[in-house]
Amino acid sequence: MRSAAAAILSVLVAGLFTASPSWAQRRAEPGTFDYYILSLSWTPTYCARDRNGPDPDQCGDRKYGFVVHGLWPQYNDGSYPATCTRDRNLPKTVVDQTMPVMPSVGLMMHEWRKHGTCSGLTATDYFAKLRAAAAKVTIPETIRTPGPTVPATQVERLFLDANPGLTAEGVAVICSRRDVSEVRVCLNKDLGFVACGQKVVDRCRDRDAALSADVAPSQPRRSMTPPATPALPPAPAPAPASVGAPVR
Repeated sequence: MRSAAAAILSVLVAGLFTASPSWAQRRAEPGTFDYYILSLSWTPTYCARDRNGPDPDQCGDRKYGFVVHGLWPQYNDGSYPATCTRDRNLPKTVVDQTMPVMPSVGLMMHEWRKHGTCSGLTATDYFAKLRAAAAKVTIPETIRTPGPTVPATQVERLFLDANPGLTAEGVAVICSRRDVSEVRVCLNKDLGFVACGQKVVDRCRDRDAALSADVAPSQPRRSMTPPATPALPPAPAPAPASVGAPVR
C-alpha cells in the first residue's frame, strides 16, 4: 500500500510542474493584438524633460512640434505585447524615409525592438504603416508648430475638430506636470479611428496644464543622503595653571 501511495503522490507532484497554471501570463505572439496607439510627442516638453538628456536629432536647431513617438500594438484590456522577436535590423532606407515624422534614429531603434517586432510586420512594412498612421492624423493648424500657449483642455477639442471620425473615446492627452507631453490616438489595424481600450485616458491632472513652446527643464533630483556633519575644530589646549592657584 505504501508503494502504491508513493506512486500516486509522484504523479500528482509531476502534474503540478507540467500543468499550465491559469494565472500564467499569455505569450506575446507577433501580429496578435487588438488595435494600435499612435503616440505623438510634443517636442518642447520632451526636450526639456528627457532624463537622458536632449536627443541631438530631435532637439537640435530645428524647432519641431508634434512628432511620432511610436505606433504601439495594444490589447483591449490595457496591456500590450513587447519585444516579441530578437530582430534588431533596421535598414538605412527605412531610417531615411521615417526621419521627417520621427526625427531620432535612437528612438526608431527602440520602438522597433519594443513595439514594432510585435506588429507581425517586417521593419520596412512596420515603419511604412507608422508613416501612414502619421499621415492619417491631422495635427491641428494652431498647434502644428511651437507657438502660443494652449490650455490642455482645448488640445483634445482641436484634434477632434481637425479629424472627422475621431471621437473623445479615441484620443488621450498626456501631461508631464503642468505641460502637455503627448497625444495618443487609437487606430484599428487598417488605421481607422477607434475607441481606445482600457487604461488609455487623459493624464492632465493640473487644471492649469497647457501646451507650450516654453517648457521649464526638470530640476535635478535632490539627494536623499543627509549632508555630512562638519568636523568640529580641535579644542584649545588649557592654559597652564599659575603656581599655587586653584585649577577650575
